Amino acid sequence: MASVATIVRVSAILLLCLALQGCDGKVPFNAAEALAKARAAAVGNVGPDVKHFNVLDYGAKADGKTDSSINFIRAFKAACNYNGNAMMVIPDGNFLIGPVIFSGPCFNPSPLIIQANGMVKAQSDISYYAGGADDTDWITFQSIDGLILTGHGTFHGQGAEVWKYNNCGKKSNCVRLPATLKFIKVNDAIIRGITSIDPKGFHFFISMSQNFRIFNIKLVAPAESPNTDGIHMSKSNLVKISKSIVATGDDCVSMIQGSTNISIKKVFCGPGHGFSIGSLGHYDAEADVQGIVVKNCSLTDTDNGLRIKTYKKSSPSKASGIIFRDIVMTRVKNPIIIDQEYGNRRSNEPSKVSISDVFYTNIRGTTISKVAVDLTCSSSNPCQGIHLNNVNLQYAGSPNGDLPFSSNCVNAKVAYIGAQSPLPCH
Repeated sequence: MASVATIVRVSAILLLCLALQGCDGKVPFNAAEALAKARAAAVGNVGPDVKHFNVLDYGAKADGKTDSSINFIRAFKAACNYNGNAMMVIPDGNFLIGPVIFSGPCFNPSPLIIQANGMVKAQSDISYYAGGADDTDWITFQSIDGLILTGHGTFHGQGAEVWKYNNCGKKSNCVRLPATLKFIKVNDAIIRGITSIDPKGFHFFISMSQNFRIFNIKLVAPAESPNTDGIHMSKSNLVKISKSIVATGDDCVSMIQGSTNISIKKVFCGPGHGFSIGSLGHYDAEADVQGIVVKNCSLTDTDNGLRIKTYKKSSPSKASGIIFRDIVMTRVKNPIIIDQEYGNRRSNEPSKVSISDVFYTNIRGTTISKVAVDLTCSSSNPCQGIHLNNVNLQYAGSPNGDLPFSSNCVNAKVAYIGAQSPLPCH
């Protein structure tokens, strides 16, 4: 039987672990310190205690022609497995890689740094990608606690070569094309400074992750590029996106099932399909969506503005606690829209997704839609607690006969405060 002294000593060790850095050797994540480190690491300003793992030292070729996939993987594994502070370096130059998986857990006491300053291009041939929901992506980070991806580098998906294979506009159960950067089970992360161009599918795909921060990024693809969502997330908590530019062919930011406590601030969107919650109700037993804040953002020439969309299916879930505030729109189509008939308007089955406590405050600008506020909610689960506070939208489209500039509300309980343009629903 353990002595009292032994028990006290073990208890003291456990308390010390908790107070200092945890018994796994990890220093507790500090977001402010990690962001400062991301800024410094982008220009190589890290301390002497950080060991560098340069992809060139592991055989990568910066000629833009030689496939360096295995060399990137080797550099990552060496950095991830190093029992000290580490930085994987992708230097200036042109690199070509196919699909790679950067998988943890990592053994670094502080967040693993990826300094990306080069141009990294994807293999354009779709046959390089296996296909399927979990192995179809280009660069995948998974099972990592503590990650900083920073630099002035560019990830070019060469999507124009494969967009012709996208059939998601015709099939709801289509196989999506590869995302450029996929993060799955990645916690305590900072993504800063990088650019993504022409992804085959999504620019960023975040799933089953927590405490994820994205700053000062640029995501670019043509307006007609199919399903090139800027940042697509699911089953993730505490995601913050700010000071970024998204100009793409689909949703600038899309949040589907299980997205909670999401903050989007100072993001420019356009072209694209706006900021979207959904589609929801697509799968069985979906997790709820709640705690979404979109603030101080602007949209220009987008197909939608602030959108919540759900399928007409029998899968029940909830979307609540949603705030859209201080939004500026320029020539936006469908600026404020709740669409609970998304996907199959011919179906007689109403959506089972419950939408409540949604606040639109200080929304202003111009639209090319005569119906600027369109709230089409479920007949079985009417929208509750929809608040419009100081909405000032002006029609800037082509003349459209005698159709009035108006609002449309179906199965929605709406409260109005302050000025309203278009006029409130009757």
